[in-house]
Amino acid sequence: MAVVDQKKLLDAGVHFGHLTRKWDPRMAPYIFMEKNGIHLIDLRKTEGCLEEACASLKGLVRSGRKILFVATKKQAKSIVEGEAKRLNMPYVTERWLGGMLTNFSTIRKSLKKMSSIDKLMKDESYQNLAKRERLMISREKGKLEKVLGGIAELTRLPAAIFVVDVKKEHIAVAEANKLNIPVIAMVDTNSDPTTVDMPIPANDDAFKSIELIVGVVAKSIEEGLNERKKDKEEAKQKEEAEAKKQMDEAGELENEAEASKQEETVEEESSK
Repeated sequence: MAVVDQKKLLDAGVHFGHLTRKWDPRMAPYIFMEKNGIHLIDLRKTEGCLEEACASLKGLVRSGRKILFVATKKQAKSIVEGEAKRLNMPYVTERWLGGMLTNFSTIRKSLKKMSSIDKLMKDESYQNLAKRERLMISREKGKLEKVLGGIAELTRLPAAIFVVDVKKEHIAVAEANKLNIPVIAMVDTNSDPTTVDMPIPANDDAFKSIELIVGVVAKSIEEGLNERKKDKEEAKQKEEAEAKKQMDEAGELENEAEASKQEETVEEESSK
């Protein structure tokens, strides 16, 4: 299990919340104290919530499902994109298109269009097109890739979404809630934790804080992927062993039948 101690959380500034006047009262259970007009997050709660979230994500990934990463704020984009690509998971770091989950069938059409443009550009006939046409196709592909590139391999709705800053990504959270897709999210003191299934109380503005939390989440997903791979290998070995056993048993039966046939032949000859 991917866990992190309180010292690392403290060093990364995970405990720093927003100004007290900007707080959301529903975050009260996760706030430790107020200091110099700023709310400080209870890192014991962060540690517990993070462990629970990681266990859930690990289980979902082990079952072969996908986790969608969502983070469009500047300081989180590169971190989330890097981890999602490494884990081969879908991600959205540019702009959340309304209906990306609730109108997934339309989004899939756009993904197919992007794929067909990609195939066209690799075809020899593409070079025979006029320069203006090639430029228009290239621009269209660029626009689609910028918004949908991260979910190009997503063939069905994700098992869960991981969000950095629920306030900024409120549309994504609302769509996931509508479809009963579990939401795991970093929730700061100015956000509403009741909109997500598994809130992780943490500073969602500082680069180091985001990097640490996303890194821990990514590690748990990686463990889930490795365990799934191991399960597959064990299942394959079991199948091969079963097949070998059946072949051996079939061989033994064949040998017994052959031996029985030879005995009958000997008996017939002796009776003559």
